[in-house]
Amino acid sequence: MFSLKLLQNLSQRQLVTMSNNISKDTLKPDYLYRSGIGVMLINSKKEIFVGKRIDNNSDAWQMPQGGIDAGENEDLAMFRELKEETGINQDKVKVLRKSSHYHYYNLPYKLQKKFWGGKYLGQKQRWYIAEFIGDDSLVNIATENPEFSDWKWISSNEIVNVIVGFKRSLYRDVIKEFGEFLNK
Repeated sequence: MFSLKLLQNLSQRQLVTMSNNISKDTLKPDYLYRSGIGVMLINSKKEIFVGKRIDNNSDAWQMPQGGIDAGENEDLAMFRELKEETGINQDKVKVLRKSSHYHYYNLPYKLQKKFWGGKYLGQKQRWYIAEFIGDDSLVNIATENPEFSDWKWISSNEIVNVIVGFKRSLYRDVIKEFGEFLNK
């Protein structure tokens, strides 16, 4: 693996290139990745909730996700992020499973300085699949600090085509891991 001294002597661009070439089976240096969670929220038709990013001029959609606050555990972070981004309360969600391992993505180099003060290459995320057991009228993306300008339910076959390119591999992996819950 990589020594800490070697990693400290590499430029940011070299680290990005190196981390993009690391296989999924190789342990990544976690201090280069912001800890977070992601939620694959499905409805009774096995469709997946996606929100359109409010801070992006393109047609970029994503599943609810976010960082873990200091001292917060992953499960609580999942419910907090879901509430903050969708308005959905914990009692309207049935957690089916959480991922067996962390999933990673790297931000494009030009975005690394913009997000999180340039401290991270991307995120390491624990993913959850959860079933929404409420009515669509309970979804409220007009939250205190909205992240989405629109939302919809889509199939697992469509989702990879509507998200930003740098998250596609992660989404494919999450869909594969939770595939048994997506079959009708």
